Amino acid sequence: MHLFWGKVVHGKKRGKSLGYPTANLRLHKIVPEGVYISKTKFDKKWHKSVSFIGASKTFGAVEVMGETYIFDFNRNMYGKWISVSLLKKLRDNKKFTSSEELIRRIKKDKQEAVKYFNKHTLS
Repeated sequence: MHLFWGKVVHGKKRGKSLGYPTANLRLHKIVPEGVYISKTKFDKKWHKSVSFIGASKTFGAVEVMGETYIFDFNRNMYGKWISVSLLKKLRDNKKFTSSEELIRRIKKDKQEAVKYFNKHTLS
């Protein structure tokens, strides 16, 4: 589908405040906006993830970023290189009416990704 990479940069820390910390990348190639089931490579190992590409409409952002939430992962990646492979698009970028509505949707996105990974292995 799409593959992109870069050094992890500091973001607005919104993902962390919502309970889903993300590794943020500035995009240097065109990737269609939306939410994707993905796999993220860090330290030579692939990890299950869900990625958001776009400007966060819910928070009025204008800069398009790549944000990746890696399942069951808690390491400092700032300044480190990662690669993100988008595997399946879940939905388009959308503006939510509240943080609570966004959190409910992120939970659903993660559940869909877990189902996907139960059927597909990382390679």
